[in-house]
Amino acid sequence: MMTTLEHGCDTRSRILDAARQLFAERGYAATSLADIASAVGLTKTAVAYHFHPKDRLAVELIAPAAEDIVALLETDFGGEREFTEALVTFAVRHRTIIRLIMEDISGADDAPPGSPGEAIRAFRDVIYTRLTSPDPDPTRRVRAWALMGALQYVVVKTIDLPEEEVRENLLAAAFGIYGLPA
Repeated sequence: MMTTLEHGCDTRSRILDAARQLFAERGYAATSLADIASAVGLTKTAVAYHFHPKDRLAVELIAPAAEDIVALLETDFGGEREFTEALVTFAVRHRTIIRLIMEDISGADDAPPGSPGEAIRAFRDVIYTRLTSPDPDPTRRVRAWALMGALQYVVVKTIDLPEEEVRENLLAAAFGIYGLPA
């Protein structure tokens, strides 16, 4: 028999799963609490009990990706190939969250201090530096921005494709951008 606590955790998990799916399909702004409630068979009030305002859903969905990117950036990889592979794997694994960030919470360049956009900009800048160097030549700059653009748009625009297929093709493209063997 399920306890009240277990039932509450199960409900939260169902709400988060539905929100993740709906945000990926429709976008954050186009998904209401009523839409999420309908997807899990609850009332809007029940969803709001667990996640009000709606921003709390986004924060909770983003947290595991944020932990993973911090771990990725703290890891000392053997070289450019290994870092690129880990970055692609991260982007594909968290593509629904990247869509949420890029299409609905973006504006990192203009983000005020202390905002989520400022944190996104900081992560972006660290990734860029890891892909180039502190003082990159023009070729490295172009390649780094090309890879970051590919990561952003490919994972966002291919949410409907199987994860492994996206990872395999995106990895081949990333290695091609850097002239690395596949």
